[in-house]
Amino acid sequence: MWHIPTTVISMNTEEDGLSFAVTATLVEGKWQVREFEDHFSKLSTSINAVRSLRSEGPAFALLCVDDEYFVMVRPTPSRVFLFLSDAPMAVDDDFAAAVMDELDADLPDINPDDLDDIDPWPEGDFDILADLGLSEEVLSVICDDMDLDPSEQLLRIAEELGFDNDLARVVGFD
Repeated sequence: MWHIPTTVISMNTEEDGLSFAVTATLVEGKWQVREFEDHFSKLSTSINAVRSLRSEGPAFALLCVDDEYFVMVRPTPSRVFLFLSDAPMAVDDDFAAAVMDELDADLPDINPDDLDDIDPWPEGDFDILADLGLSEEVLSVICDDMDLDPSEQLLRIAEELGFDNDLARVVGFD
């Protein structure tokens, strides 16, 4: 099990929680994981980061926002696939709301003051990484594990795909 630091380790200096943004691409059978700067204000930042890789293989972004929720972004020539780990966050977080809007999903009808009392639920393309070996079912199980923080959920996803050590190294997990 990885030790997850509780301070911010990326270029994003949010005040209370682990935040990071990485791209992952499969090149000649090996994963390449790179951190990029994202202030979690525009979805286009992560879309452009992935597209700038100009990878012929699969490529996507993993975003951990204040260790409150995570987002996966996978642009293709025909559309952008998105996955948000915690749809209720969209009522109190502009970036999560932008993801929900892009997914054409309704914002949850929840009072922001009640967020701490509501269990999160994911929204989006559950099959976003199915072609790489992460089934919808496994993604659901990872997201349903309330004992894991979002950063730990992303590590589990990376483990399923075979680049958990690369993610841990790039992001600085001990």
